[in-house]
Amino acid sequence: MTESAGSEPKAPGGIRALVAKHPTAVTVVVAAVVFVLLAVAAVFAGISVGSANSADDVTPDEVTVEQRSQPDATPAAVSVRTCSVENLASVTTFPSLVGVVTDVATGNVLWNRSADKPASPAHIVTALTGAAALQALGPDTRISTKVIDGSTPGSIVLVGGGDPTLATTNASFYRDAPQLSSLASQAMTRYEELHPGVPITQIVLDSTLWSTSDAWDSNWPERERTGGYHSSVTALMINGDRADPTIAISPRGTDPVQSAGEAFAHAAGLPAVSFSLGAAVGSTVLAEVKSQPVSILVEQMLVSGDDSLAESLARLVSKKFGLNGSAASLSQAIPSALADAGLTESGTITITDGSGLSPKNQVPPLFVAQFMSEGASGSGAIAAAFAMLPIGGESGDLYNRFEGDAAAASGHVAAKSGWTNQEHSLGGVVNAQDGTELAFVFYAIGDGISQDARTAIDNLVAGVYVCGSNLSNY
Repeated sequence: MTESAGSEPKAPGGIRALVAKHPTAVTVVVAAVVFVLLAVAAVFAGISVGSANSADDVTPDEVTVEQRSQPDATPAAVSVRTCSVENLASVTTFPSLVGVVTDVATGNVLWNRSADKPASPAHIVTALTGAAALQALGPDTRISTKVIDGSTPGSIVLVGGGDPTLATTNASFYRDAPQLSSLASQAMTRYEELHPGVPITQIVLDSTLWSTSDAWDSNWPERERTGGYHSSVTALMINGDRADPTIAISPRGTDPVQSAGEAFAHAAGLPAVSFSLGAAVGSTVLAEVKSQPVSILVEQMLVSGDDSLAESLARLVSKKFGLNGSAASLSQAIPSALADAGLTESGTITITDGSGLSPKNQVPPLFVAQFMSEGASGSGAIAAAFAMLPIGGESGDLYNRFEGDAAAASGHVAAKSGWTNQEHSLGGVVNAQDGTELAFVFYAIGDGISQDARTAIDNLVAGVYVCGSNLSNY
């Protein structure tokens, strides 16, 4: 049956009718269904492949669960140090500053400014010299000055053994020093016993223990001698070659050996003798006097900062090691003695004198800090020398320091100071406010450095005292 012209067409039925009515929705649903079917097929394909591989490669017994490695112990928390001394270390009084602060108990470095770089420590060197002398010479050793019978009639030989404390007065700056008058009296008595009626006409002056041509370092300013701080370094001298033997600082002469000979002749009552330089060849001892023990000499040196004692002791250390007693030999002798005392070098050190006056001495601050730590916590020669150091605000050449802003640290600092026209330095140990022992070393270096640098260093050490183990490097 055919439709008649002009009649309405009938809508399709079933799925066709649904698609015709909602074409967009149907398309979306179909796409989703296809996606799900494809995904399910992929999963089953993966399981199939994985099962096949597993069956080929391992048995069920070989399948294990990987365990992550665990630390043996939980790391301890590291405290953040927050106490700064940077404002005290950065003052314009310091042309430049190098140094270090370490914890004596742990060796940890708390504050560091070029600590491992060699630099001039100035008179801090005397602490090293003192420990070296105690180690190499022994604390009980005494230094002899002798008179030997001459090889020709009427001659005697005055032999220096390296003791600068031989004194012309009981009021000598050097406590309980051997007396030249006793040496002269012994010598004259014994000589007259051996050579009755033969007058003494010649005194040979023997200062050959080390060369007198090596008596003055060209790096030492001449004003140190004329100003009374430093004598020439000879094996024969009296009173440290002071013009006034009773005080620490007194102008020194230019010929200690001749001065000693003339003083001996005066004490012996021999006004008309002639003098010559030479070495004793005989073995008959007419007289002998001995210094105080090395331990006393080191203490006198460290407490007063005596350069003459420092130089003589350093040369004697050289001789003890079989060297020639020259200044050049000290670069070997002093480190060798310190190594024997148990101090291992941290970096390269160069020692050119016993007093530290020469800027050519080059010692890293860290080495000095290790020395001071060993002194505070160890035993033996280094500890013995450390125990002799001045106490800030109380003794030695630190008696008038740690005042004003630095007063809090007074009595809590054991240290050795140094001073030249190019430097102020201080190295030692401070017993901090929190009970921590801290080794510190500061070198403030620069031409024409002012006296204010000394106060500035004291203030810096006082800052370290307040910070204690909380000291920050910044």
